[in-house]
Amino acid sequence: MNLEPYYLPFLLTLIAGLSTGVGGLMSFFSRSFNPRFLAAALGFSAGVMIYVSFVEIIPKANESLSGHFGESSGYLYTTIGFFIGILVIAIIDALIPSSHNPHEIREADKLTVFPSLDNPSKQIIRNHPLQPEPPSVFRKGYPKLHTDQLRRMGIFTALAIGIHNFPEGLATFMAAIEDPTLGISIAIAIAIHNVPEGVAIAAPMYYATRSKRKALYFSVLAGLAEPVGAVVGYVLLIQILSDAAFGAIFAGVAGIMVYISLDELLPAAEKYGEHHIAMYGLISGMAVMALSLIILQ
Repeated sequence: MNLEPYYLPFLLTLIAGLSTGVGGLMSFFSRSFNPRFLAAALGFSAGVMIYVSFVEIIPKANESLSGHFGESSGYLYTTIGFFIGILVIAIIDALIPSSHNPHEIREADKLTVFPSLDNPSKQIIRNHPLQPEPPSVFRKGYPKLHTDQLRRMGIFTALAIGIHNFPEGLATFMAAIEDPTLGISIAIAIAIHNVPEGVAIAAPMYYATRSKRKALYFSVLAGLAEPVGAVVGYVLLIQILSDAAFGAIFAGVAGIMVYISLDELLPAAEKYGEHHIAMYGLISGMAVMALSLIILQ
């Protein structure tokens, strides 16, 4: 079997997955994130995913399925595949407890409060897994009860993100096999949205253990679920791969990406920044994606 056509797709999937490690590193060297920049980046990633799903992936899926089943049936199966993709990722979301799901944004009345070591009377309010507390919580003497809670939070967040990354990895891999340019675009979008997920894993683990190595290890491990998901998914599907199968998978991939954008990226972008900043990021992502497709035609 000639593996050369799969080198680039696997490399893209690996890079997208390992961007969680970049987020882990960022949590060590930055006291805080610029919420406006993060909002714009998440909006940008959503714009890329939504645009490429409707303009590139769904038409490719429809073309493959129509060529095999006819125009009318092909369109029907493309639509069904799209919503099956949404259903799959929605079920995965539903199976993960909201308290450990990094994509469930906390409301103001559900903030987690930790005591500050600099001043016991002062409280540090943490309103989202991606927003780290000040570095004072790293110091020795932090209550053991809190370190245990934070360690569990880091582990469960890593598990939750790892589960989410399986279908994302397969989406990137399959897209890159069919069209390397499309695969690069998807890999970039997923990499952007994986960075804050790496922070969500590394921050509580770092606070609990005061070990950069352990925090980085868990953030990278969660990201590796993407290339693992790509390989496992492809091995399971290789026996049935055909134009029709590619079309069905592509339709599902489009559904997964649209769901991720609408359920995860845009709500998080709006939570971190003003509504218009998230929208500017969204439109910018669409514009950059459209321009790149024009240039690469």
